[in-house]
Amino acid sequence: MSVTKLGKFAVIGLSAAWIAGCSTTATDTDSSTVAEDANSTEQTNGAVENTDQAFGAGQDDTMTTVIVDENTAAKDNGMDSLAGVETVFYFDFDKSIVRPESREALAKHAEYLVSHPDARVVLEGHADERGTREYNMALGERRAKAISRYLTIQGVAASQIETVSFGEEVPVAFGHDSNAWQLNRRVEVRYE
Repeated sequence: MSVTKLGKFAVIGLSAAWIAGCSTTATDTDSSTVAEDANSTEQTNGAVENTDQAFGAGQDDTMTTVIVDENTAAKDNGMDSLAGVETVFYFDFDKSIVRPESREALAKHAEYLVSHPDARVVLEGHADERGTREYNMALGERRAKAISRYLTIQGVAASQIETVSFGEEVPVAFGHDSNAWQLNRRVEVRYE
């Protein structure tokens, strides 16, 4: 057999294996979700007068039911301790040093994360429009990592923190003056 025929057989075989590997099959979670949906439908059909229900339109304008337990909905998830705490932290031009006025709010975020080890936070670094895109991406990352380091020093597990840089790509202010640039030099804290 020649090398070209062997190469063709290898390409065909690998292609067939790749296509077979990409086919989708039902998983345990898919079938359990269907079973849960069936159980919830049976429960709502058997409910006499349950005031915990919310109704909405589903696919094809069919009526669907979602049961909301008032006790679960009212349960304190701890986010109340962060009410009114800043989630956007600003930086000086071309700097990635955490400002002293940000430290109190960051300490509250750290306290929340330490007391809730299942909570996760995403730190989104941003820069103003001055500089190249590559430089601003790196600057946004340095700013997000500066906040991350501050939180880890306060006792937050590194596994709870994710950093992302948007550079100059997601401005909050679209002007071309110092006020707009100041608003765009920031790190936003987002909880997942």
